[in-house]
Amino acid sequence: MADLKLTLATGDYEITRPITEGRVRAEGIEFVPAPDVGSRERHWAMARGEGFDVCEFNAAAYFMARDRNYPITAIPVYTHRRFRHSFVFVNTSKGIEQPKDLVGKRVGGTNFTPAGNVWARGILQERYGVDFRDMIWVTERDEDVDFTPVPGLRIERCPKGASLDDMLAEGELDAMISPEFPAPLLRGDPRVGRLFRDYKNVELDYFRETGIFPIMHVTVVRQEIVDKHPWVPASLIRAFDEAKAIAYRRVANPRVNPLAFWSWALEEQNEILGRDPWEYGLSAANRTNLETAIRYTHMQGLISRIPQIEELFVS
Repeated sequence: MADLKLTLATGDYEITRPITEGRVRAEGIEFVPAPDVGSRERHWAMARGEGFDVCEFNAAAYFMARDRNYPITAIPVYTHRRFRHSFVFVNTSKGIEQPKDLVGKRVGGTNFTPAGNVWARGILQERYGVDFRDMIWVTERDEDVDFTPVPGLRIERCPKGASLDDMLAEGELDAMISPEFPAPLLRGDPRVGRLFRDYKNVELDYFRETGIFPIMHVTVVRQEIVDKHPWVPASLIRAFDEAKAIAYRRVANPRVNPLAFWSWALEEQNEILGRDPWEYGLSAANRTNLETAIRYTHMQGLISRIPQIEELFVS
């Protein structure tokens, strides 16, 4: 029997590259090259049914999509995680020294619903008492999955052609929560800094207290594929696990990465996060992680109810 041909769209990560480069294959599946698109374009296409058979997808948008009965399901493969404290940026002239100083401020973001932004707002609310309705949100594009803002939530669209990065540096925005680094920060512009200046230790303390290394993206599959070929999820999971194992072996070689202190960083990560911080599946730690993300998505008015994990994932 011929292999099932499926398009696959995922980021260019060490843990996925063995699959996208063909060194690892999923049994019974032939991956068809997908267009080379960025994260934003990938999520947008998938949310509108114009995307791919298997796709890395914004976790918050996935919860929203399932809440609205989109014909997709997810396997417990999380190809992108990131701590979020270090992605809250401020204009350094605005006197924002602590989270409470964000109250009443204009805060930019690409859009309201990236998983990173949902996580950051949830952390600010649960751990620092800053309600997401206490700020004015300024976004630059439409949402991947549409939603109606809850009462009290104020969202504005930035002027056409304007750059959020420039608006932050010039003081038109007080702060920004973004999945990416603002260009002024990368240039060393003193007008832009981080809310949490000692962000590494803040994030380490967060992990030590919660055990959460925040999941940003899940891997979704078209529902019709799972219905017709129920063996596909298990085959995909095995392939992603094999690819991740190859990546771990590769990065253990200090010659691979052009960073002087790479070995130190890897040893520190292993000591703090464990030897498989990108663990797949529905372990107790991953359930806590996902339940937190779901709770934040619901708390911010993006889904109508809190679903059970088993409703969202198939393996």
